[in-house]
Amino acid sequence: MAERSTFSPFWHRVRLMKPRLRPHVQITRQHYRGQRWHVVHDPSSNAFYRLNAVAHEFIGLLDGRRGVEEVWEYGLTRHGDAALTQNEVIQLLSQLFSSNLLAADVPPETEQLLGRGRERSGRRARQQAIGLMYFKIRLFNPDRILAWLEPIFRLLLNRIGFALWAVWVIAATIAVLPHWDRLVTGFDSAIAPSNWGWMVAVFVVVKLIHESGHGLICKRFGGQVPEFGAMMLVLLPAPYVDASATWAFPSKWRRMAVGAGGMIFELALAAGAAFAWKATLDAPGLIHQISYNVMLTASVSTVLFNANPLMKFDGYYILSDLLEVPNLMQRSTSMLKFLAQKLIYRVKSANPPTSSPSEAIILTVYGVLALIYRIFLFFSITLYVLGKLFAIGLFLAIWTATMWFVLPIGSFVHWLATSPQLAEFRPRAVATSFVLIFATLLLVGVIPLPDRRRATGVVESAQQTGIFFKSDGFVATAHVRPGQRVKSGDPIVTSESDQLVAQLRLARAQLDEALGQERDAVNAGAAAAAHQLVAREYVRTMEEQVRFLETRVAGLVLRAPHDGVVVGPDPDRFVGAFVQEGQALCEIVNEDDLRVAATLTQPEGAWLSELQPADYSVEMRLASDVDRILDARVERWGEAGQRQLPHAALSYPGGGQIETSSQDRSGLLAKHPVFRAYLVADAGSTLGAGSGIGRPGERVNLRFSLPNKPLVSQWLDRLQKLLQGRAKL
Repeated sequence: MAERSTFSPFWHRVRLMKPRLRPHVQITRQHYRGQRWHVVHDPSSNAFYRLNAVAHEFIGLLDGRRGVEEVWEYGLTRHGDAALTQNEVIQLLSQLFSSNLLAADVPPETEQLLGRGRERSGRRARQQAIGLMYFKIRLFNPDRILAWLEPIFRLLLNRIGFALWAVWVIAATIAVLPHWDRLVTGFDSAIAPSNWGWMVAVFVVVKLIHESGHGLICKRFGGQVPEFGAMMLVLLPAPYVDASATWAFPSKWRRMAVGAGGMIFELALAAGAAFAWKATLDAPGLIHQISYNVMLTASVSTVLFNANPLMKFDGYYILSDLLEVPNLMQRSTSMLKFLAQKLIYRVKSANPPTSSPSEAIILTVYGVLALIYRIFLFFSITLYVLGKLFAIGLFLAIWTATMWFVLPIGSFVHWLATSPQLAEFRPRAVATSFVLIFATLLLVGVIPLPDRRRATGVVESAQQTGIFFKSDGFVATAHVRPGQRVKSGDPIVTSESDQLVAQLRLARAQLDEALGQERDAVNAGAAAAAHQLVAREYVRTMEEQVRFLETRVAGLVLRAPHDGVVVGPDPDRFVGAFVQEGQALCEIVNEDDLRVAATLTQPEGAWLSELQPADYSVEMRLASDVDRILDARVERWGEAGQRQLPHAALSYPGGGQIETSSQDRSGLLAKHPVFRAYLVADAGSTLGAGSGIGRPGERVNLRFSLPNKPLVSQWLDRLQKLLQGRAKL
């Protein structure tokens, strides 16, 4: 814990003040991590502030007659080292004044109050500007409506109702799981432009029910809901309610129940939509599509966004109450600032946001994760919007980057130039900042670092042939099994067809008859010349018929076209079955001549057309032996992107990383074009059955090592390729 400075150079500005809590302020006692805290609430502005026991006693003694210095000195005699320092008193008074919870005896009070109001309005405006993707507009007070609805839902807003809700949701999940393939394939139709109107309408209605869940449970526990409004949630209109009254609830379980109320109501609605969707599977129409829209919005989006604790939605407040760490986002940011001040700038007067070691760990971990997620969210949302609406996406990117990154940099520069904490060693702090900036620019923009691109592939035989039945018949014998090696000409299966054999006998008899007729015509001499021509034509026709039937009969025995190994379905399972011409049996692959067929996305594969084979190297790891690294080289690659995958093992259903089209049943049609490359192992790193390394159909992880470049060049190259793919520039 950092050493706290007892005195402040600004103490003379507040020591004679005689402030007091405003008479309408409410105080609720709570317990966090075994300690007593007090939540101060101003119902007129719906502002909240949390005080520990020492700060609560200090504020309680400010009755408008005692001065700040008098109360502070009294606290020193009672609490010793645990008493508030002068800096902490100034900070406490400042925060309570900004929340309009204190009235001061310093005239003119009205001017101060207006000033505070303007400050709060300005702060709200700045927050709205910074959070443009979550812009809010207040509409009306819904408390009266919720007070009318709450008695109706009261019978279900209890433990029995929660148990019934759980049964309802589980039953719906069990009902739709057997139709998982239909659920997955319906996603493309849900996001199709023709469904956008219905999707937006469903989203608004579902979120209205979601917010009603928060409000009703808040009312159920005695809280007030003073505000209903609309907000733009990443360019989508959505309602919201202000259920911040839950912050004053003594029980954390009630606070968590209010936080989860929206998701509970949404998932109940999703369960009902699931039953409706299943009932209309055989007759899909508007009801079927709307039911799917409701399921998608009220389940997937709820879990991905509302339940995500790294965003200030429901999951964040639930986690905050569960961990008993209030103001988790704000205090985690303060914790990171404290660590930077303490470890980098060596500021001795820096105060941590907590004195609890366990809470400090939570704040640090959460702060780092939230920062990483904010960067990820910025890029993912911006790229998605750029791909759909380029102009709006570009505006959002510039605005959000300015508010999320440029303004904090400006705040840091202001702190560096004016902070009293740096008064004694400001030159050292400035020099430290320049060194850090220079080192970062040097590392990111100047020093060449390894540039590696990754892809997935699958082992396949360069010589592989599909075996198909050549004649209709019944399979009598299977001569081989999968995995068995065969030589060219070895039989694979033998089929029988009495009809085909009879047709061949009949054709041969007819040929003998035609030959006899031809001899008779020749013996008749010149007088039967026309008859001779007809007889010869008939003989040729029957000879072709016999050759065709002999080929069909010979095709009853399927033979290996070349040396290799039998792969695919077991031929023995066809024994006794009737098969038709053209039906697939198995494949023969040459395991002594293997290669890797790889697929690369545009950001990872466009460089293939820019570099020569000597400019990069390739390493691959087989999924069955990840510890062994094999050197490889690109044998050939396709310059144009294509959607056909070389193997189903590369697709999502097959365990790969390529998203396939929901309209394709084969699992071989990629949703977006990919580059295909064929690689072979270098000498000494052979693939093949003889080497014991790799078998056809096995997945391979590939790593391409390109010429070293600074990280900025690598990032810009990937970003450019990604924008070309998303925004089609």
